[in-house]
Amino acid sequence: SPSMTSVLFLFILFFLPSVSASQPLLIKGGTVVNSYGVSKSDVLIEDGLIKKIAPYLEPPPNSRVIDATSKLVIPGGIDPHTHLDMPFMGQVAADNFFTGHKAALAGGTTMHIDFALPIGGMKAGLKEWRKKGEKAAMSYGFHMAVTSWDEKVASDMEEMVKEGINSFKFFLAYKGALMVTDDQFLQGLIRCKELGVLPMVHAENGDAVAYGQKRVFEELGITGPEGHMYSRPSNVEVEATARAIRLADVAKTPIYVVHVMSKDAMLEVAAAKARGQRVIGEPVVSGMTMDESMLLHPDFKIAAQYVMSPPIRKYAVDGVALQGALASGVLDLVGTDHAVFNSTQKAVGKNDFRIIPNGVNGLQERMVVVYDTMVAKGLIDLTRYVAVTSTEAAKVFNAYPRKGCVCEGSDADLVVFDPKATTTVSAKTHSSAMDTNIYEGRTYQGKVSVTVSQGEVVYENGKLTDVVKPGRGKFVHLGPNMPIYEGMDKLSATADAAMTKVDRSKGAAKTEL
Repeated sequence: SPSMTSVLFLFILFFLPSVSASQPLLIKGGTVVNSYGVSKSDVLIEDGLIKKIAPYLEPPPNSRVIDATSKLVIPGGIDPHTHLDMPFMGQVAADNFFTGHKAALAGGTTMHIDFALPIGGMKAGLKEWRKKGEKAAMSYGFHMAVTSWDEKVASDMEEMVKEGINSFKFFLAYKGALMVTDDQFLQGLIRCKELGVLPMVHAENGDAVAYGQKRVFEELGITGPEGHMYSRPSNVEVEATARAIRLADVAKTPIYVVHVMSKDAMLEVAAAKARGQRVIGEPVVSGMTMDESMLLHPDFKIAAQYVMSPPIRKYAVDGVALQGALASGVLDLVGTDHAVFNSTQKAVGKNDFRIIPNGVNGLQERMVVVYDTMVAKGLIDLTRYVAVTSTEAAKVFNAYPRKGCVCEGSDADLVVFDPKATTTVSAKTHSSAMDTNIYEGRTYQGKVSVTVSQGEVVYENGKLTDVVKPGRGKFVHLGPNMPIYEGMDKLSATADAAMTKVDRSKGAAKTEL
């Protein structure tokens, strides 16, 4: 009856706990860590935003209290480098925007920026990636790849900026597919400068890679996963990194180098920064912590898991150097290049390493692996940890302080992190759709206790909550003219002013002999 319906409605309204984003959350007793400092404070969340940060806050009516005693309260991780639901090398990545987001949230990452491909053109590509994003369960943004060059591409880039994309990726590798020429790359850099957006580069010499693949496979007869690293030695990455950085200097634009994998490529970034050039260097977790020897594993299924480009290098030489560079600020922020393919997908290249789909996992593991590798071992402090896993990405891509900060008024994307607990990784327990994990069986210091996304508790007690559903995620509009561009017009003007024109209109001056 109507009267019973009304009574039931009132009972639900007043007596059952709300699970909507409007229910206030109070995180009490934790240590709040931002890139600029640490404080013992409570954090009050209302309507998806951080409303107040102060010690000893009282819980509002109908609020939920989360005990963060002896734990850290940090900004939700931001992964600047992912490939979800990506068609690549005849396969489609196993994680879509829902399964990838489940993995991210379980691992304390609350936003990522995915690479859209201009399949059928940029406008069609963006439409396709927006469709993929309909499954989203957390905040996300897009980069757009530039794989060719003409006036339409230049025009479409402006349209992409209006749609909330402020970064464009150029590939100097994958000859015959994604690779651009130096001329196309230079024109793209100039266009990025005009639009006030950030050019990104996959730095490997595509011609050298093509030669290496042919030589290793056809001449040396090496067909297994180890052939992947032999065909893409670090010098092809170093050459392309140096070339990309120098061309960015010619165009007088910043440059973001994705997945810096080798010590020598890192040194190119360091040299450019020493010259005063604006370069952002991004290592990825796998490159910092894994070793190329895994590609020599006798079990193809295991070896193939580690195939990515550029390849994972020597841990004792390159991995350690990348860690030091991240600690010192030579490298700026940590991504994953999360592009996952199941063992059956990788198996298509069992007899030909050239067609093994490239990519490794990391969305769920990044926060704990970086904590264990960098903080627990004393390489960086907590503020730097927050910077490299969240804040720097927010700043670089113009999302700060909405994202990347436990600040009043910021989005309520944060993590309660237990530095004393440990996390053991396994494909049997991860939230990704893939059936393997390159971190399999390893135990790391640090554990995500609670993840809050858009003001809602999405992960606690070792599992995702019921609010994690396809469609709850939100696209984050990323605008142009990010902080890295500040003052670049003055640098360009100074460089132009140094080029003086000689007036020869009155003829050559007479010279006394």
